[in-house]
Amino acid sequence: MGQPAVGILHPGSMGAAVAACAATNAAAVLWCEKGRSTASTVRAARFGLTPVAELAELLDRSDIVISLCPPAAAEDLARDVAGHRFAGVYVEANAINPERAQRIAALLEPAATVVDGGVVGSPPVRGKTPTLYLSGPIGETGRIEALFADTAVRTAVLGTKVGQASALKLSYAAFQKTSRVLVALAVGMAREHGVDQELIKVASRRTDSYLAEPEYVAKTAARAWRWGPELEEAADTLAAAGLPPEMLRAAAVTLARWNDAKDGELTLTDALDQLAQP
Repeated sequence: MGQPAVGILHPGSMGAAVAACAATNAAAVLWCEKGRSTASTVRAARFGLTPVAELAELLDRSDIVISLCPPAAAEDLARDVAGHRFAGVYVEANAINPERAQRIAALLEPAATVVDGGVVGSPPVRGKTPTLYLSGPIGETGRIEALFADTAVRTAVLGTKVGQASALKLSYAAFQKTSRVLVALAVGMAREHGVDQELIKVASRRTDSYLAEPEYVAKTAARAWRWGPELEEAADTLAAAGLPPEMLRAAAVTLARWNDAKDGELTLTDALDQLAQP
């Protein structure tokens, strides 16, 4: 079997970087220009992705399609793909709950074969090496492993059930992202009473404490527009498992205060000031 053609839906900061890694073992990596922003066009060009005009053309030319988009758009995007009767491998790599991953598989099968995916880590640039966790049919997960062999994207197969990779992604996100929200609240509370620097000193005496990294609060604010929906997905997953979802929903509400900071360059002071505004 020759190298596959790969389509990426859509080239955001993670999607474009992951797609560029796939290009190592692909005949071509395509993206659809229709309806995308100027920022997407610039990003796709920077990563060397090949533009096509319409979704139908991307699907006709692709053996493998990777979906990496905001969680809320995942099912609508899959529905569009299903409408074109895509018959290749569809990697559902969004931060969505397992039930939604299974609904997407039902939308696309039997014409396509669905592989569940979840990326843990930062985009694969500047030495970063995220892991793409996979679950689904053995042959197809093997094809995705081969696609990313010897690239900055590591792969790990968790099993054959669609939903396993999504569950792992959200389980990790629930801890990691909520912990960052708690840091912002703790530093904000301490700052209100003039003891924020002492709080950071206390935290720095402990190993691996997120509280010792208050500068990350600004990065959290810039990513809040993506992280909030992920935590809502994780809360749904907790509720489906009979576990209390309220902590994660509260973290998502907190992140929503930073929605206007989307991908911006904030200082710690700016981020805390925004957080304090209802």
